[in-house]
Amino acid sequence: MTRTAARQIAIQLSFASAVSADAPEDLLESFFSQEHYSSLAAEEEQFTEFPDDAQMDYIRRVLTLSAEHRGEIDAYIERYAKGWKPERISRTALAVLRCALCEILYMEDIPNSAAINEAVELDKSYDEPETVAFVNGVLGGFMRGEFPERAD
Repeated sequence: MTRTAARQIAIQLSFASAVSADAPEDLLESFFSQEHYSSLAAEEEQFTEFPDDAQMDYIRRVLTLSAEHRGEIDAYIERYAKGWKPERISRTALAVLRCALCEILYMEDIPNSAAINEAVELDKSYDEPETVAFVNGVLGGFMRGEFPERAD
């Protein structure tokens, strides 16, 4: 499984976390149960391979950190979405933004440019081109506003 596939799973779980009262660990446990994961593999090719330890660690970190820091992350989204409240943004775009900002803010082993590029590319499979441009704009504005000195 690639890091991109692990990111896609993290985005899906972030989406689920936003609409569920379940704790991140409970979501992870149910999503990666043998029965559930096997049923996903029958529907989508990306689920034919189970994440290895490093990928599971990555997925767990993104889900846990984005849940722990949701208020802070959503405040950044609101600030750089220029007048858009998080509740007006599509749930998929919000999940993509939360995961990307989580990587940028709390995961030093992931280059910021990789977090942004992957977020935009993955959002293309979920949202319309206008929404993808919006996600790119929010992430670009965040980087320019919060880390103007960073070139990566």
